[in-house]
Amino acid sequence: MNQLITRYGKNIDPNKVLQEYPRPQLKRDSYINLNGYWDFSISDKEICDKYDERILVPFSPESILSGVNKTLLPGMYAHYRKEIILNSDFIKDLVILHFGAVDQITDLYINNNFVLKHVGGYVPFSVDITDYIDDSLKLEIRLTVSDTTDTSYHLYGKQRLVHEGIFYTPQSGIWQTVWMESVKKDYFKDISIYPLFDESMIYMKLETDFLGEYEIRVFDNDNNLVKKHSTNDLISLIKLDGFTPWTPENPYLYYLEIESESDSIKTYVGMRIFERKLDDSGTMRFYLNHKPYFQSGVLDQGYFSDGLLTAPSDQAMIDDILVMKKLGFNMLRKHIKIEPLRWYYHCDRLGMLVWQDMLSGCEHKNVVFHHVLSIFHIHLNDRFKRLFGRNSIEGKKLYEKDLEIMLNYLKNVTSLCVWVPFNEAWGQFDTLRILEKVRTYDKHRLIDHASGWSDHGGGDFYSRHIYYQGIKFKKRLAKKRIAALTEFGGFSYPVEGHRYNDEIIFGYKTFDDLSKFQKAIEVLYKEKIFSNLNKGLSVLVYTQLSDVEDEVNGFLTYDREVLKVDESMVKALNDFIYDSFKKIVTQKK
Repeated sequence: MNQLITRYGKNIDPNKVLQEYPRPQLKRDSYINLNGYWDFSISDKEICDKYDERILVPFSPESILSGVNKTLLPGMYAHYRKEIILNSDFIKDLVILHFGAVDQITDLYINNNFVLKHVGGYVPFSVDITDYIDDSLKLEIRLTVSDTTDTSYHLYGKQRLVHEGIFYTPQSGIWQTVWMESVKKDYFKDISIYPLFDESMIYMKLETDFLGEYEIRVFDNDNNLVKKHSTNDLISLIKLDGFTPWTPENPYLYYLEIESESDSIKTYVGMRIFERKLDDSGTMRFYLNHKPYFQSGVLDQGYFSDGLLTAPSDQAMIDDILVMKKLGFNMLRKHIKIEPLRWYYHCDRLGMLVWQDMLSGCEHKNVVFHHVLSIFHIHLNDRFKRLFGRNSIEGKKLYEKDLEIMLNYLKNVTSLCVWVPFNEAWGQFDTLRILEKVRTYDKHRLIDHASGWSDHGGGDFYSRHIYYQGIKFKKRLAKKRIAALTEFGGFSYPVEGHRYNDEIIFGYKTFDDLSKFQKAIEVLYKEKIFSNLNKGLSVLVYTQLSDVEDEVNGFLTYDREVLKVDESMVKALNDFIYDSFKKIVTQKK
């Protein structure tokens, strides 16, 4: 396979890898970034004899940028070690160690003491390591990591040991930022913050053992102080008269500082409201800030040719979002992956709606059967969970555990408007119960309960994936739920010199001529999509943002070097769809 290096990867300074503060909505001054070179080895032994390599954290060993470029197979172990000496000025009362994500099963040791075992390759975890630090302030961090990838019931997303087509290179180990902070005992452990749009208020809840008074200062997008609020209560309702609403076109944010005697944090919030409502014609629509709003989005796998699941830089994430905005898109569906919080922050500040998929894992991997059923609009119920690849009781428990972590982890993201618990029946089970679990946790966002296949009639969307058959929506079905084309297109155009695989081209329709490729996209939007707008179609998700390995159906090449489409053409197509939608929803009935 070709080793494609992005321009971001070419410019990496190993001593300054992904240094940005990882948690923009709970930010404090105390911060030590532990990215960089760690001692490393892969062996068949659970106890490490020696570290014979170095790895550039936070890139997984399978990635080019890690410097290792080896696959951690089931039954093998990846061993990490990092030694540092803490500065006495850094330490307050507690020292907390944070891992953005480690795939998949992690044993953590601090100064030869076993601290914890963590299971889950995509979700963050943190631990108080104060008791393991002695007067020398020396700190040895060791990890032993194993990864079953797709040989078990764990959640592994789109990774496969035998990867081809829509499945990709397996990854393991540390793949998001590792960092530390030190805090007083009475620190702000967590914050929940969201807008009460109709009440012109900000709702804020703190999790802390601190019981004294603290102050909240609210600043507008230009850093002007607009509100000051002091309270002893853990829940605050902050009035914000005359606020500026958040939209993708005007992503206006309010920034907050929360300060007590023992802690000080910074956060932010955007004032917006998401709803599912009937328009004047009796068609169910997505509403943003009480107005019908058409979402034209792109499927975003979040893979890079050199860092794989890990973006090679903060700017790489920013540029992906900006390019899609220039093409006229207002939404990204984050597909079977949880990103670092900085990605969501950039969507918040740049103005990009987000649909968030839950992770998937399947004991049964043959999805062709479901492809055939979907063509004939046959939806299996949960009795067929064995066919969905979700039969293990332990696998179900892990799914629900990580679902709860994801919901809490992303709860404050302004741009996140839709949760997607299940995609194409991969590991689907207890569909309506899981739907209600998500709904109970978060009443402020919408839910696409079963994207693509195995529709159980729940959720807020009539959600379909259409690649091979004709795009035909029925208006009567859009009277109860929002009609959404949540995957379509996937047209492939390979660009020589920017391909992962010179022999395999995967896509849903392949073109070897650029003009024909662009013309096909134009016809798709102007004819096939346009003809369904009167039938209630309100959401689009084109496949996809970039090529990923064998898939060459992205707007961008895998290395992000070539934009395959004419920017003005795609922007005009999106504007045409938006304008057509506005005419439909505003015409008199």
